[in-house]
Amino acid sequence: MQFFNNMKKINRKILIIIILLIILILLIFCYQKFYPKKQISCTKEAKMCYDNSFVGRIPPDCEFEKCPEEKQGILIISPKKNEKIKSPLKIEGKAKGFWFFEGVFTAELYDKNNNLLGKTILNAKSDWATEDFIPFEGELFFPLPQTSSGTLKFLSDNPSEILENQKIFEIPVLFEEINYTDVFLYYYNPEKDKDENGNVKCSEKGIVPIKRKIPISQTPIKETINLLLRGKENLTEEEIKEGIETDFPLEGLKLKDINLKNGVLTLVFEDPFNKTSGGSCKAKILWLQIEKTSKQFPGVKEVHFLPEDIFQP
Repeated sequence: MQFFNNMKKINRKILIIIILLIILILLIFCYQKFYPKKQISCTKEAKMCYDNSFVGRIPPDCEFEKCPEEKQGILIISPKKNEKIKSPLKIEGKAKGFWFFEGVFTAELYDKNNNLLGKTILNAKSDWATEDFIPFEGELFFPLPQTSSGTLKFLSDNPSEILENQKIFEIPVLFEEINYTDVFLYYYNPEKDKDENGNVKCSEKGIVPIKRKIPISQTPIKETINLLLRGKENLTEEEIKEGIETDFPLEGLKLKDINLKNGVLTLVFEDPFNKTSGGSCKAKILWLQIEKTSKQFPGVKEVHFLPEDIFQP
């Protein structure tokens, strides 16, 4: 009998302990839910990011908030946010390896009305197969903008074409107010250069001008020819539909020097991959494009090319 009385006392104690534990848990829950939490206040320091924006410290650890480049894995050194830019635009920065594929990704420039002004390939300056930041650079040419501001967009190379894998980083830019002058770039339209049997003649008859603007400078001939060498990048969709075409740009081809003396313009080129040859028709049209573009300038009566074997079949 004594045994059963002892068991009842033990069970009663256990029950009391359980009830007390339940009450304690409920009190802790209510405290956490309804008692006002202590507000953590961080110092008002600010850190300037590479894009000229600022970030502050955030609770609970009061560490600085991550800058845009840290969040996106890309750091733009030039141009800065809201910097005034002009063509050609030198682009420099650092990006993590996942922005690249085969060492490249793309930059695109838009005006305020979201019209594409130009795009370029950005090249890694070191091994891109790493998780570290990798330096990159590129040069973007663009025509005279119709708005005072725009957006420079960076698009990761996305060979999978899966939308979720596409990374985009944007910075706002301003356009410099520059005085421009009109020039003509000479391209080729084979539809205007056919004989009575419909065969393309590869003659001067198919060389056609398109008007473009360049910044007023001390070297307008050089600026215009360099613009011509960019080739297809200068053509609008309407001009392409009209049949205007060119074999420019050519890989590695660069205008190294120019000299105008007594009416003779001498153009010195660098063609490390021999891209200016490849058939008499191609070489002739390329030659004519540069010659016609050069002769629009007063004082240019003849055009000579160096080295002498350049633009030869």
